[in-house]
Amino acid sequence: MAIYIRRREFVTLLGGATAWPLAAHAQQSPMPVIGYLGSESADLSSRRLGAFRQGLAEAGYVEGKNLTIEYRWAQSQNDRLPALAADLVRRQVAVIVTIGSTPAALAAKAVTSMIPIVFQVGSDPVEVGLVASLARPGGNVTGVTNLNTELESKRLELLHEPVPTATTVGLLVNPTSPNLAETSTKDLQTATRKFGFQLHVLHASTERDFDTVFATLHQLQIRALVIGPDALFISRSEQLGVLTVRHAVAAITLYREFTAAGGLMSYGGSTKDSDRQAGIYAGRVLKGERPADLPVQQTTKVELVINLKTAKALGLDVPMSMLMRVDEVIE
Repeated sequence: MAIYIRRREFVTLLGGATAWPLAAHAQQSPMPVIGYLGSESADLSSRRLGAFRQGLAEAGYVEGKNLTIEYRWAQSQNDRLPALAADLVRRQVAVIVTIGSTPAALAAKAVTSMIPIVFQVGSDPVEVGLVASLARPGGNVTGVTNLNTELESKRLELLHEPVPTATTVGLLVNPTSPNLAETSTKDLQTATRKFGFQLHVLHASTERDFDTVFATLHQLQIRALVIGPDALFISRSEQLGVLTVRHAVAAITLYREFTAAGGLMSYGGSTKDSDRQAGIYAGRVLKGERPADLPVQQTTKVELVINLKTAKALGLDVPMSMLMRVDEVIE
């Protein structure tokens, strides 16, 4: 049974439009082609694809009816992204779209300065070098950001409330996403000093690494874990939720799916909303708007979700003051 308490729900939308010659040229074809560059696989990205297609439909485009999508999947191997992005450029797609993957967006930007690129990322697109600014992205790249890396300190603060006796906190990052890993580590190092914790950084670049991660947590007797933002962890949210319960680790991440699968809590922006907005932006570019004139949208809807069943199983007391602030309680 899920109890829903919704607050602070809105997405800031900014407009602006002038002609984008390449996209306008693509419109001469009865069936424009989007190149979709994914870090994972189609089955693991099905939910996000659904939200993206919903946004496209709102913009007037339906796959198979008046739009074709060419998919390229890296299968959790970020080193494959540059070649896959180059393949889409050779295919001369009208727009390249990357959802939920900073490495995919960076790979696309590295291989073309002409084809429009629409991203959805959880990182700061200015800091990682995707755009010049949120208001004026410039060049051929724009999109939507959850800015989830900026919330790492808040996640640690939230995790500290039900686990006040923790002295060491683990941070799980993907070393093949260096921009995200470095930003998350820097933010958590600052936050752990504030709370007097020690920080232990753990790495996983494929799901095969998860067993080693949890074996290390057990060996070091670390019972509190922050899971960083990464496409691998998004797609394996349910698996990570199950593993944290099995190994009695109190964990927080940004993905609601993790908490629904048994993880303790999540705090972050709604990927469904931002994926849908990326679809709308892709449609606007297909209609002739220039990425340089489309400000990066920032999702401002942030949700705190807690699984009380898991809290009880871990022997944790969730303070009433915290329960009063949650957006959704799962029990």
